Parts: sequence; structure tokens; C-alpha cells
Amino acid sequence: MLRKVILTVVAVILLAGAAAADTGAPQVFVLKNGMTVAVVEDERFPLASVRLYVHACSGYETPEQSGISHLLEHMVFKSTETRGAGQAAKDIESAGGAVNAATSFDYTMYYADLPADRWMFGLEVIRDMIFGARFDPAELESEKKVVLSEIDRGRDDPQDVMFQDLQALIWPGTGYERPIIGSRERVSGFSGDDLRAYVKRWYQPQSMLLVVAGKVDAGEVLHKAEALFGDMENDRTITPPMPLVRSAGTKPEVRVEFGEWNKVYLSVAFPTPGMRAPQEAALEIFAQLLGGDETSRLYRRFKYEKRLVDEISASSMTLERDGILYIGATLDAANLEVFWKELLADLAGIKAGDFTDREIDRAKLNLEDGLLRAKETIPGLAAKFGSFLFFGYGPQGEANYLRAAGQVDRQELQGVIDAWLRPGEIRAVALLPKDTQGKVSADGLTKAIAQAWPAAAGATGPTAGSAKAGKAEIVDMGGGHRLVLLPDRSLPYAAVSMVFAGGDTLLAPGDQGLAQLASEALTMGTAKRGAVEIQDYLSDRAAALSAASGRDTFSVEARFPSRFADDVLGLFAETLREPAFAPKEVDRSKQSQLAAIKRQEDEPMGLAFRKLFPFLYAGGGYSYTRLGEPERVAAFSPDDARRFMAGQMRMPWVLSVCGEFDRSKVVELAKSLAAWSGPAESYAFATPEWGAKREEKLTLPERNQSHLLLVFPIPGTRDADTPGLELLNTALAGQGGLLFKDLREKESLGYSVTSFLWQSVNTGFLAFYIGTEPQKAERAMEGFTRVAAGLREAELPEAELSRAKNLLWGDYHRERQRLGARSGEAARELVSGYGLDHDREVIEKAVTLSAKDLKDLAGKYLDPEKAYVMRIEP
Repeated sequence: MLRKVILTVVAVILLAGAAAADTGAPQVFVLKNGMTVAVVEDERFPLASVRLYVHACSGYETPEQSGISHLLEHMVFKSTETRGAGQAAKDIESAGGAVNAATSFDYTMYYADLPADRWMFGLEVIRDMIFGARFDPAELESEKKVVLSEIDRGRDDPQDVMFQDLQALIWPGTGYERPIIGSRERVSGFSGDDLRAYVKRWYQPQSMLLVVAGKVDAGEVLHKAEALFGDMENDRTITPPMPLVRSAGTKPEVRVEFGEWNKVYLSVAFPTPGMRAPQEAALEIFAQLLGGDETSRLYRRFKYEKRLVDEISASSMTLERDGILYIGATLDAANLEVFWKELLADLAGIKAGDFTDREIDRAKLNLEDGLLRAKETIPGLAAKFGSFLFFGYGPQGEANYLRAAGQVDRQELQGVIDAWLRPGEIRAVALLPKDTQGKVSADGLTKAIAQAWPAAAGATGPTAGSAKAGKAEIVDMGGGHRLVLLPDRSLPYAAVSMVFAGGDTLLAPGDQGLAQLASEALTMGTAKRGAVEIQDYLSDRAAALSAASGRDTFSVEARFPSRFADDVLGLFAETLREPAFAPKEVDRSKQSQLAAIKRQEDEPMGLAFRKLFPFLYAGGGYSYTRLGEPERVAAFSPDDARRFMAGQMRMPWVLSVCGEFDRSKVVELAKSLAAWSGPAESYAFATPEWGAKREEKLTLPERNQSHLLLVFPIPGTRDADTPGLELLNTALAGQGGLLFKDLREKESLGYSVTSFLWQSVNTGFLAFYIGTEPQKAERAMEGFTRVAAGLREAELPEAELSRAKNLLWGDYHRERQRLGARSGEAARELVSGYGLDHDREVIEKAVTLSAKDLKDLAGKYLDPEKAYVMRIEP
């Protein structure tokens, strides 16, 4: 049978000339109808990832079709010829997987990540979702309301608003100028016939790529693909899109918009070529040099040295037909005038000769590192290879791209600067606080461009292998400290996590925000090295070092290529033993923290989570505002940070290393850290008191949606009910979950509907969430109550129970693919008083529970009379 299937294949292309039997070599096949099938065999995990790419997207839409690709993505999750509404997602989740879809400018992609033995089922479901979709009129009207709610939600997010405004400036008259999601007017008018005609027009086999990666057999994948898709026919020729033809810009364009923002959100874009252009790698490297990370020119100058911005970055965004060099910044309105002038002056004067060999080599290394790290997970592996293949780079696309990047020199970088960094091409958008109206104008910002960049005004440019993980080991270092070794030689990388008990629970009420500040400033300098030197040191090694404070833990983590282990682990130890907390660095960290507070308060869910824990808990570290209050944060000193860290370092810790490493050197590092920190002080995880107030209402002016949280108190992870609560939350959450099906599928009450579980050792909560229109808020709250009552009063159907159990298993394995995830999990579990297998044991217990067990749990915990309510209203 397999031989017969292979005979139907027109062409078989094997990477680097490898034979089909070479395990791990991506294999590419083309069926007789022109559909491409790619397989990447990888046995590291018992998982598979299935992805179907289609050249059907917003970039192909006419103005009258704006948003139809995105609406179709929604509707495929409704009823099909063989499944009811929502059943496809439910079936995948019931198999222990996750299914979703994404619409971009140049493609729509459907994917399912599943246990390896269910990949065929995932492919069958995706086929049915797309080509068996019924587009039922009632379901369509219901889902259009959901999309309209999503459109409103996007207008509440400053980053979304800013980019949509920029699209209209940079790509007028093309499909790229319109939001992928569409407009209220167009979405409201689509019919089932419109969707059917769209699928018939664009969903041709010649325009589709199927990628299957993971623990699969290429021959079986090919066989299944032929069975499911081989009989499809092309009824027209799809002409590949041509690059956009641009005339040289002669004057810049700037748009300003005033609103209820606390910050200025600024974006600047220069048109560049699209995918596969000869300059693509050079543009990517130039963007990295300009604003790709903390070692970049813009970050160093405006964030670190001048402290004019809260955030700044640059990136090269390449689409199929066009691209942009994009610069984004967030800052205080008071700094806008100075920042704008200095940014323009810097851009006007920048030369390739300004960058050192070290900076250029670093940018190349980090570009290579980003591509290689994608292979850490099965979905990442599928996505990386699929993207290169789908967009015409060929099976050797990644290797060719890296080769081109490695050959980029200053002459090519200067060519990029000369060709694309021109003032007449600038397109910029600024979102400004209302109180700046009359002080800032588009005309004023535009005039500043001519003043800062006069010489070039009006200038024209050119036209367009598998390895298994080793056995885990725990080493007692004495004094309340332990080391965990998790060898995994599948990639030449390692991750290290050091987790302490403590965090916010070590703070006095007046010190809220100090733990966060200390974690931010900890890695910004040692007694031997400054922040800039550390950033350069790490970037030269494609490594990362970070610290984070939680409500009851404090962590320091690093990830790095194994060949740099000695260097990075040496810096890791130095950071812990000799933090500088230099006044300038602490001030910079305070500035970042104060800006983060303002950004939180600009976003509905940011505001909700900033205020949620102080609302739920009556006192102690769990009730604190994690980032603190602005007045107190502004007053913190370097000595305050040192004081906190001195106490934090006396707490018990666990050091965990996962990946490829030298055991003797890691043990020696742990011994030295244990000797340095000395015996740990005793620490007990607190059991906080719940707050007396049951309802909290917050307001965000000039937003479109209401956000509701119904929060049920539950015990912490030590409680025997934890496995059941995990299973209950899984039954409620997700596209196949009870909340989604009731409040979104049936009632169309909101776009985002879910539940989430938060637990510490001795406390926790299960929360229902929805973002909805203000006039639907009470109906949504009634829906929450209805779902809770249903769980208390009746046993969960067997299909729902099976879905939740399988999804728990699948999520557990998916979340543990990255080395850093595994090292962090091990350290946190041991610090919390559990064993290395605690999470797995929770899952194993959960899958043994019955529907009656969940009904009993719902009766015990899902009582709206005992719940807390938080509302964020416009």
C-alpha cells in the first residue's frame, strides 16, 4: 500500500540529499494536485504538531472582503457536516491536544498539537473543520457578534490602535492597509455564501502546505495526506503575488491621536523589500544592531543613557509583498519633543562604520540563535520549517538564510541604510494623552523631520537529531540548599534556574514593589562589571540572564549555548555574590517600574491583575501590589535593594540545571554558592486571610468593553483537592470548555471567555473571566452563575470528562519542552516542599477522578455566594 501511495507523488525532495530513511532530516513531498507535504521526524517527546498553511489571508482580500479570512478562521470551529458547533476543538482536546488557527497578512494557518499517537486524528479534524464547514446562518450571526466584540477590544489596546493607524499610512491602496480582523461594517455584512465562495476561490491544493513534525513516520504521513487531500482538485490557477511597486517618497507622513492614555506610544516605519529580497538578511541584522536588544544603539542611548523612554526597539518586518523597518517606543509626554529630535538626528547620521566588528558578530549570532532555539519544541520546529518552505525559500531555506546573514558586511549594511533609511519615506504614528492636545501636533512632528534630516529630503532610492534526556539527580548541598541535575543532550544548550523561597512575603507593607525593583536591578551590574558590559558579554554569547520576584519566591535564571557554560555560570555566580546596585542602575530600574505601572493602568486586564490580589487578600505578601505604588517606588534607594537581597539570600534555595552540561562543574558551582550563602533561615509558606469586601469596580475611561472576574477561593497545592481542581479548571477553560461553549458559542456574550487557576502552597483561587460589551455584563454574570450551578447539580458528561483528562496530559508535556521550563519547574517544586515528579503525580491523580468527584468539588468550591467579583468598566 505504501509503495502505491508513493507512486502517486510527483516529486520527492530530501534536504541535503538525505535518503528518506535518514531520521530527523526534513522530507518534502508534492502530491499530484500540487499540495506540498513536509515531515520532520523528531522522537524527543511523545508529541506531534500538525500545521496546514493556506495562501488565503487579509493581504488577498478586496476592500469589500476585509476581515473575511479572519471570520472564516472563527467559523471553522463551528459546525461541520459531521460535527456540531465547537465539537472539533472539543475532540482535539479530548485527545489530549490543542487546536487553533491564525490569520496573518499572507497566510492562514491551522494547527493541532497532540500526543504523537493521535496525529492522524488531528489531521482528520483539521480537514473536516475547513472543508466540511457548514456556515450555519444562526452560528454565523452569533460568531459575527464575537468578532465585533474582538474589534472593540482591539481599540482598547494602544499597541493595536497604533499599528492599525500605521498600516493605513504605510500600505495605502493594498490589502495590507486594513486590519486583519476587518471592520464592523464589513464583518456585519458577510453571509455563508460569501464564506463558501472565498474558500472555493482560495483554498486550492496548489496553495496549501501540510507540515507534520514530531514522533511520526514520514511514510505514514504521506499516506494519510494522500488519503485526505489527494482527491482535491485545483479549479483555477493561483498566480503568486508580486512585490508592491513603490514610487520614492518625497515627504514624510505623521499621524497623531489623542486619548485616555498615560503614556505616549510612538511608532516609526520605513518601507523595505519583502520576503526573499537580496537585502533581507542585512535588514534583519541592521534592525538588531539598531534596536534588537539591550546592547543595541537605540536602547543604549535613549533607554539606558538618556532615560528618555520606557521601552524602545527596532525590528525588520518582512511580508510576502513588502516590508518595513519598524521602530517602536513608549515614553512620557514630557520627553517627546527632546526624544523625537534626537532620534531623528541619530537616524539621519547613522553609518555602517559606527558599528564595531563585535556588534556585527553579536547580531549575527543572535539571529542564528533565534532560529536554532525554535527547534527546542515540536511546534517551534514545525513552525520554523513550515514558514521557510511555505514562503518559497525552499527546503534549504534556513541554511541559505543563515549563510547570507553570515556574509553580511559593512558595505551591505551601508547599502541598506542608503536605500531604505530616508526621511521622505518616514511614516509615523503617535498616540498621546489627552492633556497634550494643543501642545503636540502632526505638523510639528513632521516639521521636526525636515529640521533634523534636511540633506536627504526628497532623495530617491532603488525600487523594489534525536537524543534522549538522562536521569534526573538531586544533590543535597547542606544548609537547606539543593541541586537538581536534568541532563538532556538533544540540543547544545543549557538552562539554569535558582529559586529561593521568599519574594513579596519577606516585605513589610510599606516596601511593596521593592522585591520587583531588586530583581530588575540585580542583573544590571556587579562589583566587577557594569550593566553595559554585562549586556555585551551575554549578547556576544547568545545568552540571557534574568531575575524575577514572585509572591512567595525569588528566582535567578540563565540560558546559554553549552559552549559558553563556563563564562555564563561564572557571571551567574558573580551576579549573586557581588551585585552592585549602582545608584544610576537602580534609578533606571525605578523608571522602568514606574512606567510599567502606568502601562498596566492603560490596559483593562493589566489594571485588573494589578488590583486583583490586594482586593482578594486582607494582608501579607499575597495582598501586595506587585509593582508597588508610584510614590513609594520613587523613594526606594540602592540601600533598600541591598537590604532586601541580604534577607532574600538567607532563604532556602534550589539550583536546577537542564540541558547539556558538565556535571562536575555544575556541582562545584552549587558547592561554592552554598558555602557563600551559608545555612538557610527557616521559612514557612503563609496561609493568608481572605478579604472582607466581596466586590470591586474599577473604571477605564473611553474603552469599549467591560471585563468581569468571578473568583472562587480554593486551597493551595498541598491540599488533596488540587488534582480535581486542575481537572475542573481544564473542563471549564479553552475553546472546548464549558464557559466558552455557554457564554460565547451559545450566547455570543464576548470574544474572550475562559477560566484560570492560581495556587500557591496554602492558598489559591479559580476564576471565571469574560470581556464583553457593557450592556451584556449582567447577562455574562448570570452565565457564570449558570455554569457553576450546572457543575454543582449534575455530573459532567463522559465526553467532557475525557476531554479534560486528555488535555491535562497534553498540556503537561507541551509546557515542559523548553529546557528553561524544566529547570524552573524542578527548582520551584523542591522549594515548595514537593518532589520532582509532583506535577506529573497531580496529573496522574486527576485522570483517575470520576464525574462524581468533580461534581462534589464544584459543590464544595463553586458557590457564587462565597465568590469575589471584580469589574473593569469603561
